[in-house]
Amino acid sequence: MGLKSAWLVVVFMFLGVAVAKNVNELNLWPMPKWVSRGHSRVYMSQDFQLVTDGSKYIDGSEILKDGFTRMLDVVKVAHVVDGDLSSVDKSLIIKGIHVLIFSPDDQLQYGVAESYKLLVPSPEMPDYVHLEAQTVYGALHGLQTFSQLCHFNFTTRLIEVHMVPWTIIDQPRFSYRGLLIDTSRHYQPVPMIKKVIDSMAYAKLNVLHWHIVDTQSFPLEIPSYPHLWDGAYSVSERYTFSDAAEIVSYAQRRGINVLAELDVPGHALSWGHGYPSLWPSKDCQQPLDVSNEFTFKVIDGILSDFSKIFKFKFVHLGGDEVDPSCWTKTPHITKWLKEHRMNGSQAYQYFVLRAQKIALSHGFEIVNWEETFNDFRNKLSRKTVVHNWLGGGVAEQVVASGLRCIVSNQDKWYLDHLDTPWEEFYKNEPLTNITNPEQQSLVLGGEVCMWGETVDGSDIEQTIWPRAAAAAERLWTPYDKLAKDPEKVAGRLAHFRCLLNQRGVAAAPLAGPGRGAPIEPGSCYGQ
Repeated sequence: MGLKSAWLVVVFMFLGVAVAKNVNELNLWPMPKWVSRGHSRVYMSQDFQLVTDGSKYIDGSEILKDGFTRMLDVVKVAHVVDGDLSSVDKSLIIKGIHVLIFSPDDQLQYGVAESYKLLVPSPEMPDYVHLEAQTVYGALHGLQTFSQLCHFNFTTRLIEVHMVPWTIIDQPRFSYRGLLIDTSRHYQPVPMIKKVIDSMAYAKLNVLHWHIVDTQSFPLEIPSYPHLWDGAYSVSERYTFSDAAEIVSYAQRRGINVLAELDVPGHALSWGHGYPSLWPSKDCQQPLDVSNEFTFKVIDGILSDFSKIFKFKFVHLGGDEVDPSCWTKTPHITKWLKEHRMNGSQAYQYFVLRAQKIALSHGFEIVNWEETFNDFRNKLSRKTVVHNWLGGGVAEQVVASGLRCIVSNQDKWYLDHLDTPWEEFYKNEPLTNITNPEQQSLVLGGEVCMWGETVDGSDIEQTIWPRAAAAAERLWTPYDKLAKDPEKVAGRLAHFRCLLNQRGVAAAPLAGPGRGAPIEPGSCYGQ
């Protein structure tokens, strides 16, 4: 072991002992906007109840009820809670949580109110917790925060809340806090996707960017063009249309939108296994054939089907890494280019803009990777969100042009870059060099990207976590409450990583590279 590695181990062991021995530390992740706490403790009743008297939200779809049940499950998952409350002062027993939601609407969409206020205990009802929110999705965040206040006492065998009274007032800094998963490079089973969604909710991420198809495979059923999923790796590595709808519903009930991506015209070789005419030729199989009207009919059919299940206002149309040389050396496309007075780069622009128009016709707004902006800026639809990934400096150019932006610069927020430590994820600031308030508002937020070349169901969780959590705090917590030195939050992040482990999420140690394993025996809090 090198000197630096040994030093890291010592630091994390010190932090871990401090965290493990002192449950009175402020171990919330991500850090809320405003927190006040006391010095007392209360005990959770064994029949802890949900009360909604006075709420305008009737919970007909049971989103709140299910969220409450999940909260109880994660609070109690680590140990058998079999303590005796009969000897506890009744004034110290919390019977339940009173949730007050002001909006009757549970439609989930970009920009939905996610703020909440949490009081433990309620000043008006001291035997209850008080949680209020504008929407049910803010209330779900409040339940997540409350779950982190609860601790199992190994002496009393009860669930306790320390440092009461708590007052927490909270809301996200950015409305878009995303995680990309890639099911083309490696198939991810539906239960694993659901596990990822659950873990996103623990960290208050709210957009699952589903990079469904790519060069390697086309696993999704498309009813309008049923042979597209002939491009799947195998007949068992597929998602039915109903599977996709179930994933969207599962995410929505946890306050998470699903951004579907259809990457065109590049990254699309797999389409031609079911429809070979989409290839420029048998020997040159991507980008999709720009000269073939059938290409755009297929895109139209896919987006029409998408609109039936993917209810997020945005659809991602990719547009990155397009090499038009296949077009310029295929005779029938060369002829078409000549007839339309285009070269390869102009055909690329034509394709992207035509795909945008199709998406708009189905009611979507568009996200495109940054190459589309870099190559033909003001030609893009004004409803375009530019997705930055190549590096720094692009976001400020995008918002200066009046377009919106999502930040995912690969040097900081690509999870497949295993050599990027959590500290870099934490420090990456979406508003770097953007000082104009109007331009700052055009940065929707950011996204960490879990590209799938080297992950499948066996290692995706430990590659995502805990580094994605570092970015999650950057996107949630007010800028002035973020640590300037990431080491100041290392103990708190280690605590959250151990909490994920206790909830069944295979989050890797903080020390070492992404997806690392523990290097020696020791406490979870010291790794």
